[in-house]
Amino acid sequence: MSAECQNDPMSNRPFFAARLEATFDRRVEKLFRRAGWQDSIIGYTGYGTPERVRVLARVLLSPAGRPTPRPQRDGAWRERRGWRNFWALSCVHRPARLKVGAATVFVTSDRGGYIDVAVTDHGLTPGWHQITIDTEDGRPALGRVLVLPNDIPFGLISDIDDTIIASNLPRPLVAAWNFMVPLEAARQPVPGMARLYREVLHLCRGTPVFYVSTGPWNSLPFLARFTLRHGFPSGPMLLSDWGPTNTGWFRSGSEHKLRALRALARDFPSAQWLLVGDDGQHDAATYARFAAEFPGRVRAIALRELNPVQQVLAHGTWRELVEEGDAQRWEAGVPEVRGPDGEVLWARLRPLIADLATPATRRPRDS
Repeated sequence: MSAECQNDPMSNRPFFAARLEATFDRRVEKLFRRAGWQDSIIGYTGYGTPERVRVLARVLLSPAGRPTPRPQRDGAWRERRGWRNFWALSCVHRPARLKVGAATVFVTSDRGGYIDVAVTDHGLTPGWHQITIDTEDGRPALGRVLVLPNDIPFGLISDIDDTIIASNLPRPLVAAWNFMVPLEAARQPVPGMARLYREVLHLCRGTPVFYVSTGPWNSLPFLARFTLRHGFPSGPMLLSDWGPTNTGWFRSGSEHKLRALRALARDFPSAQWLLVGDDGQHDAATYARFAAEFPGRVRAIALRELNPVQQVLAHGTWRELVEEGDAQRWEAGVPEVRGPDGEVLWARLRPLIADLATPATRRPRDS
């Protein structure tokens, strides 16, 4: 039974802003612990194989004795204000215990309270499983892991903002708006994208879906509710910590996505991937780099086309963002389709993956 740290490989001595953040968080944590606050654990959705699973969680502080939230009444999520997703006090370097199947391992959260470890010798079979995470003075929390066979042939990786969720805002203001937006119901899905994903999963049974975004982990509860309500398939979400990194003030969004893609390629060496994103930011270039690094591992790229107004909001010009290295996806011979919504994308994408259909789904569906 073992756990392997999955944190990004960076310098041994963190950037000074990261050290300042850790010092501040420690002092705030100490203050609130004196006031009686205790550990509160959030278990995220992890993934893996029968040999090794990646466990994701976060250790926060909350008032002692706070009752377990009652189930929300139907539609109550609509009244949830956006800022509530971002209110959190992290526990810096807090020891925790994970129970993953037959494995029990001891880990320590990072300076943001996050836990990201790979656990082996767990004995879990393919399927969805619950795991337990606890600390010495907090109530145990449940997390989920999706265990997949080692030899999955195909998988879907999706961006989130402007791909499945319509932003219609300047990118620099998206975070601020999501923080201040009065109601979660203000966020709307990109038309046809949920149906596209359902069609892909219907065509090729057993296809896993992973959502990779530069959005913060704080937004995960909202994203889980959003995907469930709008009919998107369930799958692990690989988000980001917006705080300072070990090497600078801000985390590179494209590098975060590329690291997530590389990890999935290593964890599932037999899988080909359908990569879905949008043409408003760096998805095309990021997917091109990944396709060049892993020849033959990208089955197709599907990019939602933003209109000129959305392009201006995304990066300041009405034309698509063209980056160095975009030509790599052509050199890698990866088919690419584009369209303004999921309906158009699916019509253009289906011929490229039709041969992956399982025997029971070789005939087209009408709905």
